Amino acid sequence: MPRFLIEVTHDAERVACARAVEAFFKTGSHFFTHADWGCFDGEHKGWIIVEVDNRQEAQAIVPPIFRSRAKVIQLNAFSQEQLDEIISSHKP
Repeated sequence: MPRFLIEVTHDAERVACARAVEAFFKTGSHFFTHADWGCFDGEHKGWIIVEVDNRQEAQAIVPPIFRSRAKVIQLNAFSQEQLDEIISSHKP
């Protein structure tokens, strides 16, 4: 099943951080109650990784108030064979 990183930006004010976290907690979603946040380091974003069928399903998980600001990125891993193929196909 595809994996997606969901990144949600919020305003930098301290109360905005608290409201963002509260909105995530109130969803009751296991995904959002275990989000990681960068606020204490000045990066006012939350991140979660989900396994869902497609990008639209990942986007739909985000609370509506933050949906327009959410960035959804499909994740992938590389095998050594894939790397070897990519590198060998670009040799002069």
